[in-house]
Amino acid sequence: MPTAPPPSRDVALETRFFWERFKNPIIATVLVVLLAATGFTGYRFYSDRRAAAASAALASANTAQQYEQVIARYPNTPAGADAYILLAEAQRKETKFTEANKTLETFIAKYPKHELLSTAKMAMAGNLDSMGKTDEALAMYQQIASDYPNGYTAPLAMLSQVYILKAKNRNDDARRICENVLTQYQRSFWAGEAMQQLRLLKPITTSTPPPTAVPNVPAMLAPAAPAPQAPPAPNQPPGPPPPKKP
Repeated sequence: MPTAPPPSRDVALETRFFWERFKNPIIATVLVVLLAATGFTGYRFYSDRRAAAASAALASANTAQQYEQVIARYPNTPAGADAYILLAEAQRKETKFTEANKTLETFIAKYPKHELLSTAKMAMAGNLDSMGKTDEALAMYQQIASDYPNGYTAPLAMLSQVYILKAKNRNDDARRICENVLTQYQRSFWAGEAMQQLRLLKPITTSTPPPTAVPNVPAMLAPAAPAPQAPPAPNQPPGPPPPKKP
C-alpha cells in the first residue's frame, strides 16, 4: 500500500516565522551580553590602571605617612594590602609596637586569606616580645608553627621560641624544639641554626673531676695540730784561737 509523502517544509518561511516571534527576546539577550562584556572589559581596564597606580605609589613610599596615603587612596588593591605590612614595619622601627600591632590586626581582619598572613602574625609576635610580653609572644609563635607547618614561617617561629625559652632558663624545652627543627626541616637553612643552638644548649663537661667536699668537723673533735718547732741553730764558725802566754 503506497504511503503518503511527507509534507514539504519551507525553511525560509519557518525561520522568518521564528524570528518574528522571538526577535525581541533575542535582541534583548544579545544586548545584555554585549553590555556585560563591555562593562567587564571596562572594569578590568580600570582595575588594572588603578592597580598599576597603586603599585607605583607604594614603590615611591618610604615613610609611615606615605604608606597610610597608599592605604587610603587605593583600598582593595594588592599594593594597598602590602602597604599595611610596610606601615607596621615603619611603626616598629619607631618603637611604636602597639600601633604596629593594631595595623597588623587590621590587615589580618581585612585580608584573612592573604599570602603574607603568617608574616603579619610573626611580626605581631616579635612586637610582643619587644614589649616584654614574652608569654604572649611564645604562645603566638607556637600557634604559627602549628597553623603553618609547611610554610616558610614555621621553622622561624620554632627558633623564635628557642630564644625566649633560653631567656627563661627552660633549656630542656628549647632543646626539644631544636631537635624537632632538625627532624622536620633537616635540609633547610634553619636546620643549621637549630644545630648551633643545640650545641649552645648542651651542658659543659670538663675532664677534671670536681673537688671532694670535706665535712665540717667541730673544733673540739678535730685533732690538735702539732706545735711548730724551732729550726736547729746553724753551725757557727769557730772563733779566733786564744792568745799564747809569753
